[in-house]
Amino acid sequence: GAGLGGPLPALRLLDLSGNGLEALPAVLGGTGDGTGDAAPAFPQLRSLNLSANRLRELGPGLARAAPQLQELLLSGNRLRALPGGLLPPAEPPAPFPLLSRLDAADNEVAELGADIAALPALKSLDVANNQLRELPAALADCPRLKEANFRGNQLRDKRLEKMVNGCQTKAILEYLRAGGRGKGKAESARGEVRKKKREKQQKKDSGDGEQDEVEEVSKLLVKVLHVSENPTPLVVKVSPGVKDVRAFIVCCVLKGVDLRPGNALKRFLTMQTKLHEDICEKRTVATIATHDLQLVKAPLTYDVQPPNELKIVPLGRKEIKAKDLLHQLQLEAEEQRKQKKRQNVSGLHRYLQLLDGKDSYPCLVDAEGAVISFPPITNSDKTKIRKETRDLFLEVTSDTSLQICKDVMDTLILKIAELNRCMLENREGSGSDMDLDTLCGPGNMNLPLVVEQVRVVDTDGNLKVLYPSKTDLATVSSLLTVIR
Repeated sequence: GAGLGGPLPALRLLDLSGNGLEALPAVLGGTGDGTGDAAPAFPQLRSLNLSANRLRELGPGLARAAPQLQELLLSGNRLRALPGGLLPPAEPPAPFPLLSRLDAADNEVAELGADIAALPALKSLDVANNQLRELPAALADCPRLKEANFRGNQLRDKRLEKMVNGCQTKAILEYLRAGGRGKGKAESARGEVRKKKREKQQKKDSGDGEQDEVEEVSKLLVKVLHVSENPTPLVVKVSPGVKDVRAFIVCCVLKGVDLRPGNALKRFLTMQTKLHEDICEKRTVATIATHDLQLVKAPLTYDVQPPNELKIVPLGRKEIKAKDLLHQLQLEAEEQRKQKKRQNVSGLHRYLQLLDGKDSYPCLVDAEGAVISFPPITNSDKTKIRKETRDLFLEVTSDTSLQICKDVMDTLILKIAELNRCMLENREGSGSDMDLDTLCGPGNMNLPLVVEQVRVVDTDGNLKVLYPSKTDLATVSSLLTVIR
């Protein structure tokens, strides 16, 4: 677990999932007690994924090591208590002032402590499939909690268990605030609720509560169009050969994007590059390709071809064989390395090595036999996105895992939705809260982007992947409202 070396001051996203960790690495505060004056090892860390390990407890040292943490993913461990030892003893400053998502589903949590309310920014809490028997009333004191998942716990209060399976988080929190059932507190609880409402109103009058209101209003809308409702659903067929080369692919169609205003197209491409750098780890774990749907001739096949036969017209280049293109890119990378007097080839071309020694290369081929995508290297000029593009065909491939493809696709859809709204607001003029209301308010339901499900099937037509399924887009649900 000590493989992290030392402090990484600029790191924003750290994924240690699936590593069999039994304790936190020391540099993440594994043995620390949350006190001391040492500078934080990860001052910029926003997202920490520790899921699918064997952690039994977390120490308070993490709050000191990563004070800016916004997302902590702990599902699939062996944690018994939450927040447990995560929060250092009460002393200013408050730990984790920005932590908005805490995911600890599929653990052994038997105790959810009242100190959960000490997390001021907590918006999303997932403790599904644990061993909780009751929920603390203190949950109702979490000032920003909007989404909580308590399903799959054998709660003593059967009415609460029913609510947990069918009601909105807000109703569950109100019930907890009222002291649950049969505690003889109903009267005083009603008074409490009124008091809270009064306080909220006062806060709102003084301008403090506005943030929450705007947040609710500014949630982005995305509508899912199911295959069954779609007269012309797109299908991607997968050849058996990709299994050994680049096994995983997830696709969908996104309609209603507007890239015409100002620098929208440029921002779209920059956003894609940034995702390749961050979440795709310089394209080494996954690669995104975006196409203009109008130029995609379906049905599509995800296939493999020998380096000598695979031909593509790369973005902004002439038609070329895959083998020659790789050779060209390697020369460019080498040239760049010499110019910058670096020891190693730059990150930009590190993904070229992913195809080293492969007898065949992965490619997405359209109905006319043209290669429209050659991951992880490039997509084709044939389906290139332009200012006029309204509907996109999105594709994410990986040789690591299917889940990574889905996580990247979730994030890509979120980023496009954010960009789309941002462009809309700017075009509407001032971009003030008033505009936000009219743009994203319930009266404007014709605005959401539509995500059309795409099926990936094997050569016999058996379903391999359907995206987005019911469980997809959950990772971005705190920012996205999905109408299914």
